[in-house]
Amino acid sequence: MVIATYDERPNVERLLPALLKLHDRLRIVVVDDNSPDGTADAAEEIGHSWPDRVEVVRRPRKLGYGSAILAGLTRALELDPEPDCVVTMDADFSHDPQAVPQLLAGLEQYDLVIGSRYVGGIRILNWSLSRLLLSVWANRYVGTILRFGIGDCTSGFRAYRTELLRRIEFDRAGSNGYACLVEILEMATHAGVRVLEVPIVYEDRQHGRSKMDRSVIFEAAWKPWVLLLRRLRGKASDS
Repeated sequence: MVIATYDERPNVERLLPALLKLHDRLRIVVVDDNSPDGTADAAEEIGHSWPDRVEVVRRPRKLGYGSAILAGLTRALELDPEPDCVVTMDADFSHDPQAVPQLLAGLEQYDLVIGSRYVGGIRILNWSLSRLLLSVWANRYVGTILRFGIGDCTSGFRAYRTELLRRIEFDRAGSNGYACLVEILEMATHAGVRVLEVPIVYEDRQHGRSKMDRSVIFEAAWKPWVLLLRRLRGKASDS
């Protein structure tokens, strides 16, 4: 389990115990960007009560969600024993911990399972209409450019088989924000994966604030074009 955090102490204090109770083999890597509210300290304190099951990666400053997820995935692959799969999720309870087993079950036949807010209909609670429209538009924008055939390209609630993660070149990913999710999806698709979307209910956070800003939105707008160009260059070099 990989969770990127910044100023999420109240959520982490509730989320980590809820996850750890799901299965006695579940381990959590928390990647924290030097949160002023002591998120990393809280995660380590919880880890003391669950020996060898919580690891905190402390980064010196706020470096962004995308690089935090990549750092967490990299660290997860270094764990001993190596996990069979890795789940990424948000720290703010917008992703329901009780949905984790559903994602893991999908890995029995698929390489990547996405907890989708949009497959089979929209299931988002407590969002403003403007935010919902932005999210719907963003997914259609990405889908039109990169043609993944996936309804929720920007969901961070995902389960990966470890063997798939081993085939992804993380050092090629350069996104700092949420565009990283699209970039990982592009690299996974290039690796020839079987992808499943499972419906989830997404509920907006009750504590803390969103880390989305204009720079993140701008990066998300141009990154699909960069990925498309990279894909076309790759095809040209193979021909």
